[in-house]
Amino acid sequence: METLNRIGLDTEKSEELATLLNELLANYSVFYQNTRGYHWNIKGDKFFELHLKFEELYSSSLLKIDEIAERILTLGHTPNHKYSDYAQLSTIQESNEVSDGRKAIAEILDAFKVLLQKERHLLSLSAEIDDEGTNALMSDYIREQEKLVWMYSAFLNR
Repeated sequence: METLNRIGLDTEKSEELATLLNELLANYSVFYQNTRGYHWNIKGDKFFELHLKFEELYSSSLLKIDEIAERILTLGHTPNHKYSDYAQLSTIQESNEVSDGRKAIAEILDAFKVLLQKERHLLSLSAEIDDEGTNALMSDYIREQEKLVWMYSAFLNR
């Protein structure tokens, strides 16, 4: 007999999704703080251009943090909220290179690689249990970030 949660999804698989979403939340939280650091501390001839781009990026990340936390709640679980949890769960590490634009963008690209891998894994699992809410969220994030990878890579000419 299958056990369903309050939105009609398999309870066990929903718990697995919530765990993975909490890992994604942790990664986004560290990524968000890194991009704030880049925005605040960027220096050099590309200051004006990068200052605005980093603001766009952290603003977008803040929205995603809220969406991910709300999705965890929708699945019937509790989102982590402590930075000590984020530091433990996040694959993305805190940045020490916040004033050099090229290094910041290289770190952003590395972070996107981590985020995209986690989002694709979530996309696969959410599709498996017909969780259209998580699936749509991950699909939107992936599409947006793939384009950003192209754009930031073009900035670095790589």
